[in-house]
Amino acid sequence: MSKTELRFEFLKPFEDAWAEAIQRLHGVYGFHAIRLAPDLAGLTVVYDASRLTPDDVEHELRMAGLPVRRAAAHAVHPS
Repeated sequence: MSKTELRFEFLKPFEDAWAEAIQRLHGVYGFHAIRLAPDLAGLTVVYDASRLTPDDVEHELRMAGLPVRRAAAHAVHPS
């Protein structure tokens, strides 16, 4: 397993309705964690890069109805 983080920016101000969509995304195969930015301007997805590509992750977010743009990516090193 290769845990990787992708950061996304929201393309418009956060809407409360997105909270439910984000909650449903926790069940996506290969997603390990989803964290909202403290300022609600975006989110970070920790996922298994051996199962999903960055495009797959972005696709899942968009299919959930989240207006996002990829901001950056980097590997997460095990603790």
